[in-house]
Amino acid sequence: MGIGRRHEEAFDLRTGDLGRYRRVRAASEGLAGRLSAEEMQAQSMPDASPVKWHLAHTAWFFETFLLGPRLDGYRVFDERFGYLFNSYYEAVGPRHPRAERGLIARPTVAEVLVWRAHVDEAMERLIPQLDEAGQALLELGLAHEEQHQELILMDVLHLFSRSEMKPFFAEAPKGAAAVGAMSFTHHAGGVVEIGHGGEGFAFDNEQPRHRVYLQPYALADRLVTNGEWLEFIEEGGYANAELWLADGWALVKAEGWQAPLYWEKRDGEWWAFGLHGMRPLDLNAPVSHVSYHEADAFAAWAGKRLPTEAEWEHAAQSDERLLGPLWQWTRSAYLPHPGFRAGAGAVGEYNGKFMVNQMVLKGGSHASPAGHVRASYRNFFYPHQRWMFSGVRLAADA
Repeated sequence: MGIGRRHEEAFDLRTGDLGRYRRVRAASEGLAGRLSAEEMQAQSMPDASPVKWHLAHTAWFFETFLLGPRLDGYRVFDERFGYLFNSYYEAVGPRHPRAERGLIARPTVAEVLVWRAHVDEAMERLIPQLDEAGQALLELGLAHEEQHQELILMDVLHLFSRSEMKPFFAEAPKGAAAVGAMSFTHHAGGVVEIGHGGEGFAFDNEQPRHRVYLQPYALADRLVTNGEWLEFIEEGGYANAELWLADGWALVKAEGWQAPLYWEKRDGEWWAFGLHGMRPLDLNAPVSHVSYHEADAFAAWAGKRLPTEAEWEHAAQSDERLLGPLWQWTRSAYLPHPGFRAGAGAVGEYNGKFMVNQMVLKGGSHASPAGHVRASYRNFFYPHQRWMFSGVRLAADA
């Protein structure tokens, strides 16, 4: 069981079952409970957020989109918090700069937890009386908080990596089992359907289901390992401009990339930092924390390519082994599915406005809640980013 892999139980909002709401909220505080107040306050880079901010923002989400509009007589805990903990919802109003979230010394962690309890008490009263539209907002709010649980783990890992003490967040797992030679499964292609079209919750960016045409293709039966990545390094992968896209090569030179994020060489041996602390590099484990540019360069070095989003999703619909344990880069830009329409109002800003300049990742990670691991799920990051739990599955033309 991976960290954060939980919340599999379904719940029936129409009968007032609050079980899942309580579990999701408790899980966020359980992750935070492993940290000191000082650790929850720190922000290690502009892309990351303090854990205190994650706890506060998810309280703000329920207060802003459910309690304020739908619970008669609800008292907003503190009007000032809207400015501090709005993430990117322009329709809601101005917000504190993202890069300065670590400077929000007040409210304190203790005050944020009191706010969360205030929100939870009100949600206990609201949930049994929600109509269908309200139930849909609640599902979105819970999925949103689960996304922030994975973000908490990403951000804590980056924060801890900046510490000379190299603390660990979780107990070390067993070493990865030995892997065999990589093989490829061939797919005939043709006209196929992708996108969410069944029962159950899905984000708006997974919809609508639609047809695409695929040429015959092949997908690797497993992810690229640390050992294979080490071969790439030793054969000069980070020094060969011919393997890299122009933007990627510029980053290699400007940032001095020589290995994946969190790798470190000690006395001639490679080590890797993770949620379990600093440990000798496990050659059998899948390589993680690589950018799109690194994944694309490795694929070129290996004589392969990255899969398209449609190829990956089509294959995963009939083969759940493709899911996890890391998010897998595709060569597809993050764009709307044909027929996509963003929802009205502030909630419509959730996904649609980010559909440019980013790349799609598929498959879920060991840190993803179980309900977020499905074939149609679309994660997305900028090509240069590396702090998420990202890995590589190769593809080829058949």
